[in-house]
Formats: sequence, C-alpha cells, structure tokens
Amino acid sequence: MADTRNGPELHPVTEELASGKNFAAVTTVLPSGRLQTQVLWVGVKDGSLVVNTETHRKRYENITKDPRITVLIRDEQDPYRYAEVRGTVADTVTGPEARAHIDELAHRYLGTDYPPEAIKSERVILRITPERQTIIDQNKDTSD
Repeated sequence: MADTRNGPELHPVTEELASGKNFAAVTTVLPSGRLQTQVLWVGVKDGSLVVNTETHRKRYENITKDPRITVLIRDEQDPYRYAEVRGTVADTVTGPEARAHIDELAHRYLGTDYPPEAIKSERVILRITPERQTIIDQNKDTSD
C-alpha cells in the first residue's frame, strides 16, 4: 500500500532517495498546458527537495510561468521503490551557490566536478515545496 502524506515536510523516504545516487523524472507544465518531463539529478539542500538546471532551459521557463512541478525519484538499486512529490517551486537560487551545487551533485553522480564547458547559461537551483508525497514499495505491496 502506498504511504501518502500531504504537507511541506519531506517524507523520510523522499529525503533518503533524493540524497542518494538516484535519478528523478521532473515534470513541469508547458505554456500550452501540456506536460514536459526530463530525467535529472536530484538532491536535498537545507531540508528542501532541489533540482539544478540552467536559466535557458525550457523547464526553467515553465516554472517561471507556472510553478507546479512533480518529481518522481526512483531507487536505482530497486526500481520497484520510488517517491512521487507533487508541489511547487517556491524559490530559485542562482549565482555562485547554484554553481557550487551542480558540482556537489556531479561529485555524487559522476565522481568529479561538473564540466564548465557544459554550462550554456546560468545555473539555478529550484527549491520545491511538497504538497503531496506518495511512497511506493512494490516489494511490500503491489496493490497500487
């Protein structure tokens, strides 16, 4: 059975998965109302769920117009276990903090700094405030 919670506090499993070397499917709303999903690195910073992107990316443009976002974090060691977070982008952070953050994520996922030549515009951290979180572990229950 799914463990679903409402409210802004991160579920312990969400925090665990976001702190590990797990990938997230991040969905934002296009101006047309259609959905756009990409797979991104994910993390936890100062108690908030975060993703890091660049200001020229469509996903950043999307959240500046409509802050709704869904982040599904899959346990890479057990794909039958995941956390879905529905919420809003409550804050963005640019500048040296965002640049340092992408290096932190790159160290976790790649073991090295993020390549400077891969940056095409300004890095930006998206801080996500959960409204609803659902934790699924199909090893324990497949009823969902």
